[in-house]
Amino acid sequence: MEERDKQLWRIAKKRAEFKKHLASYVIINGFLWALWWITEGRDGFDDVFSAWPIWSTLGWGVGLAFSYYGAYHNSKEEDTIREYQKLKEKEGK
Repeated sequence: MEERDKQLWRIAKKRAEFKKHLASYVIINGFLWALWWITEGRDGFDDVFSAWPIWSTLGWGVGLAFSYYGAYHNSKEEDTIREYQKLKEKEGK
């Protein structure tokens, strides 16, 4: 397999893993919020932090944000190419 194909494969793999992570996040946190609503939520709550599913939603959400960044915005190869092009442009002036 060519080097470029290997890079594209790694990117595709990270994005597929992110999508699985996102689906798990939505399904499980949706279930936790529904469970909370059925058991306690219908009575109302004093503040947002009295709803216990907020902690899993926020904590897991941070991990999900890092997963998103790694899958869609953290391409070392593209960063290297951009820096190389900047250096070439400076050298050409």
